Amino acid sequence: MVVDAASTAWMMVATCLVMLMTPGLAFFYGGLVKETSVLTMLTQNFVSMGVASIIWFAFGFSMCFAESWGFIGNPWTHFGFRNLSVREALPGQVIPSELFAAYQGMFAIITPALMTGTFTDRLRFKPYLIFLCLWLVIVYFPWCHWIWGGGWLAQWGVVDFAGGIVVHVTAGFSALASLSIVGHREIPEDEKHIHETPHNIPFVALGTALLWFGWFGFNGGSAAAASGVAIGAAVNSQIAASVALFLWLVIEWLRFGRPSLVGLCVGAIAGFATITPAAGYVQPWGAFVLGIVATFFCYACTELIKHLGLDDALDVWGVHGMGGFIGAILLGALADPSACAEKATAPDFCINPGSITASFAQTGKQTAAVLLCAAYSVVATLIILKAISMFMPLKPRSLHVDLHEHHEKAYHSPIRAYVASDLAAKLQEPADAESGGDSSASESA
Repeated sequence: MVVDAASTAWMMVATCLVMLMTPGLAFFYGGLVKETSVLTMLTQNFVSMGVASIIWFAFGFSMCFAESWGFIGNPWTHFGFRNLSVREALPGQVIPSELFAAYQGMFAIITPALMTGTFTDRLRFKPYLIFLCLWLVIVYFPWCHWIWGGGWLAQWGVVDFAGGIVVHVTAGFSALASLSIVGHREIPEDEKHIHETPHNIPFVALGTALLWFGWFGFNGGSAAAASGVAIGAAVNSQIAASVALFLWLVIEWLRFGRPSLVGLCVGAIAGFATITPAAGYVQPWGAFVLGIVATFFCYACTELIKHLGLDDALDVWGVHGMGGFIGAILLGALADPSACAEKATAPDFCINPGSITASFAQTGKQTAAVLLCAAYSVVATLIILKAISMFMPLKPRSLHVDLHEHHEKAYHSPIRAYVASDLAAKLQEPADAESGGDSSASESA
């Protein structure tokens, strides 16, 4: 296929934008946790950039986008990026096939990282690495293939523009399932305020800014071309996030008597998660509606899970999982009207002429796919974590996870010396037991 130079340039930029979102997520989550867990959060997010990329290069892309074996794509077709080119496009595309693989790889990086917000203080680094690898192969790759890789759901007519199902529902409901395995954080009563208060709100704002910036590549780049669809997706993303940001701020202002920067940031992320599956299919008014829905629906979900007594520390399920859930369903009702069904005769106002249009049938297909994805993600995650727990402990021995897991601490100023010498001595023995007598824990402390 002929490669379009403008689209290639745009998709190279979009790839970089999506890559930037994982460090943005790390800062967003890192600011929300306490001081003694921030390095663990950053490490779990950053390591996905390496591990997921290796798996994606080796066989992940092929399992998602090669010819179908039914359940999954042929892992050998593009093993090690073989049969890809920097000059030739895949059928139906206008960008080099290797660039398309690189762009899609950024989604494979950030999707498992989304779950780290639920793992706060409750998952050691070694089992996390194993979980990351298994989850990609068992959960992410099949759903990516079924919807984006021309699999059976795509053939049935299910759509997901930029990852409401493939990214947010898989990660969000997997995070929800993990709570039954990793359980609650065992927080002493007198320390609860420390664990439930963000330790660095400027980090949260910085992470939100990086995610916001990157989301233009996440959604706009999912058009895979420099086109009107990319423009529509980017504009819709801005609208939905802005509406959700403001309404979330208003809700917390009315509820608590003050505007909250953290609430403002969380609202923006909820808006982005909700518009993501629909960004390239709905008109701006639809994005405005989805911004409103994102606010009230996701806010209610974050409150519901607290009332149920589940410790989803950073609201991964309520914001990402349920945002993608409702956005993927409502795109069937809010997509372009039937007048946009034929590309050649479609009016100028159509966002994505010749693709899907709003209908009860499309909404039904979207709902069925979302429910199936949620159930699949829950069951698969339970099996993966349970299997890992049979061979190694999942939870760290201390809530001071940075020191216990990485023998590091984020802040060394005497004013912020939160780890006392008796705590370091207490952690020395379990650290040595795993590292063969390494004394670096005491030196770090």
